[in-house]
Amino acid sequence: MSIYNKINAGFSLGTASPVTAGIEDVIYIFNQGDITLTYDTTNPLIVTGLTAVSAAKIYKFEGTNNSFNTISKLAKTPVGPRYTEEIDFNIAGFSVDIKTQLMAMGYGRVCAIAINNYNSSDSAIELFGAVNGLILTDAERTAADETLDGGYKLKLTNPDKLREPYPPRAVSIAPTSGTATYASTIAAIEALVAA
Repeated sequence: MSIYNKINAGFSLGTASPVTAGIEDVIYIFNQGDITLTYDTTNPLIVTGLTAVSAAKIYKFEGTNNSFNTISKLAKTPVGPRYTEEIDFNIAGFSVDIKTQLMAMGYGRVCAIAINNYNSSDSAIELFGAVNGLILTDAERTAADETLDGGYKLKLTNPDKLREPYPPRAVSIAPTSGTATYASTIAAIEALVAA
């Protein structure tokens, strides 16, 4: 019996740029149908383009002190490996505008882009929810919680029974001319951010 995929490379830890835990205190979220994704033709794990549908935008959420976290978990299924993706983050506030956004994330599907603190990798910038999207599954606010000053703790994850077929995708977008870099990818994302 042959195996569908076979390993074809190894890796070693580098001393020049050791792995660093965590993600930056920023996350980019967009409605799943608002941005068209372009993938590398030879590797479906790499997103090479983000194109806005009509005048759609990406929304930037900023935090402080490690207020964001991403999780990707492998789940073995009868049809092969699937991945559960989660993004935990906090919002310091509870205005009507914030509550409106929370409701939208609970009903509609979104995708999210996170930037790893370890940015010496070709997966420094990752996309979550590429195929099935993410929905808001937890939104908890405890008014007396001093750690969040009464703000919300949120969790975006895959909808029930809809895990992702791949781990989080790397986002690597080239400038108009030249090869993709960390800076060119950030610039492409920021160009789509709502003002």
